[in-house]
Amino acid sequence: MTALRILFAGDVCGKPGRSALRENLPALRARFGPIDFVAVNCENAAAGFGMTEKLLDEIASFGVDVMTSGNHIWDKKDFIPILEREHRVLRPANYPPGTPGFGFGTYEKNGHALGVINLQGRAFMSPIDCPFRTADAILEDMRVKVIFVDFHAEATAEKIALARYLDGRISAMAGTHTHVQTADESILPKGTAFITDAGLTGGHGGVIGNSYESVLPKFLYGTPRKFEIDTGKPKAQGVVIDIDEETGMALGIQRFSIPSEN
Repeated sequence: MTALRILFAGDVCGKPGRSALRENLPALRARFGPIDFVAVNCENAAAGFGMTEKLLDEIASFGVDVMTSGNHIWDKKDFIPILEREHRVLRPANYPPGTPGFGFGTYEKNGHALGVINLQGRAFMSPIDCPFRTADAILEDMRVKVIFVDFHAEATAEKIALARYLDGRISAMAGTHTHVQTADESILPKGTAFITDAGLTGGHGGVIGNSYESVLPKFLYGTPRKFEIDTGKPKAQGVVIDIDEETGMALGIQRFSIPSEN
């Protein structure tokens, strides 16, 4: 049996998140041993909203192999043409046909192959195409054993439902978007590893990656207010998943939540 190990970091939020990722990846490699693929959700990497080409190269330089995203990947308009040609960054696959970018891909490294699918939920979010049926269509044509899914969704029930729907057909699924790491990591009955939300790589001293002071007026008054990135208590959060390359099924899943020293 050959095991493949994937490290997935939850939503990287602004400069504190990028710094926490860079500082903690060596410690995570030391703690968990050899990591075959590193993936992160990058949709909040540019000051909390979207991505840039410069940050793509910066995050890749940390040793990240593939970046997933979600609804905020569209926030920086200059990045949309980058999505048309850049396979290292995925956008959710269930946007309608004709949407710029790639929703899934296969990545090869050191003799290993990893399929990655990015999907977005519809409960309490934009009414895009069905993530369940989109996953069905992609899996019909994906010719690799090891498949990881980032499901960027708001509703816990929708994340669990999709994980159960795909159980036994994918190796692992991690939820993103809510920025609060859940304590429900498990291997489902047919062999798929799952966690409802991988968490937040960024500041943990405010409100899901933004400063308390900038968020509070929205709840007090209901008026628009620009959110500011939280810089307090930075952490790297996510999961490490071990997968049997012969069967494509998960062998284990472990959460991590590591405070940064700086």
